[in-house]
Amino acid sequence: MTSAVLPPDRPGSPGSLIVTFAGLHLRRLGGWIAVADLLRALAAADLGSTAGRQALTRLKTRGFLTAEKHGTAAGYTLTEFGRRDLAGGDRRIFTAPDRDPAAGWALAVFSVPESDRDHRHRLRTLLAGSGFGAVANGVWIAPRPLAGPTRAELAAGDLDRYVTWFGVQNGDDPGTPSPIAAPGPAQVARWWDLAGLAQLYRSFLSVWGDVDPATVLRDGGEQAAFVHDLRLVDAWRVFPRTDPGLPLPLLPDDWPGVAAWDTFTRLRDAWAEPGRVWVDALVART
Repeated sequence: MTSAVLPPDRPGSPGSLIVTFAGLHLRRLGGWIAVADLLRALAAADLGSTAGRQALTRLKTRGFLTAEKHGTAAGYTLTEFGRRDLAGGDRRIFTAPDRDPAAGWALAVFSVPESDRDHRHRLRTLLAGSGFGAVANGVWIAPRPLAGPTRAELAAGDLDRYVTWFGVQNGDDPGTPSPIAAPGPAQVARWWDLAGLAQLYRSFLSVWGDVDPATVLRDGGEQAAFVHDLRLVDAWRVFPRTDPGLPLPLLPDDWPGVAAWDTFTRLRDAWAEPGRVWVDALVART
């Protein structure tokens, strides 16, 4: 596997839902699950068996899962690559962005020789997917807290050799001043697609903002909590790869990302535990 991270599927797609299930449940179940149990869980979220099996095959091909039998039961096990990918996602998905203006900034400047030109796209994709904005050709910027995790992903993909960093150093202490001057709102608006990101947040809020988690639990019980939690997290996974956590003074007034984070955490707090209980009962029945 040469990729540093697993390219995310479209939210709501079979592959995306399986990756989200793996992050929420598969690791704590020991990393292995019977195919029959996984398909039953996904069926509760209206994902058909054929689509689920096809997505599992693709995730196996991409190195995220591997087929493994336990006794007579066919199943899938998370690979080491899959575990690393999910661990990186944990930090992004379940931690609020660090929007402290005092955190400073980091520049990643890369130069790829013509003999390695196929790596340029991988570098750009990883930097963009880590929340960096493009200042110029080969020059990318992000809030300084993103530098450490991004450097780790670059190293995992053997891409760090092309990058020179400014504003950070090995063992960087985020509490020390950054030598890079803070950009202004006009620059930030050029380097990141803030209008597009705001629209994504508003779309998320239009689906989830008015949902009453207690009503979901009352009407559908633990199974409904599992389904809603799965789809909630799956819908949210897109934001940590596109929102760098810019300081609020640099963002438009009434930035919807704040309300979206509050909605996400409010619903997760209500559904996560009953969803886990339902999955554990499902697996225990076999």
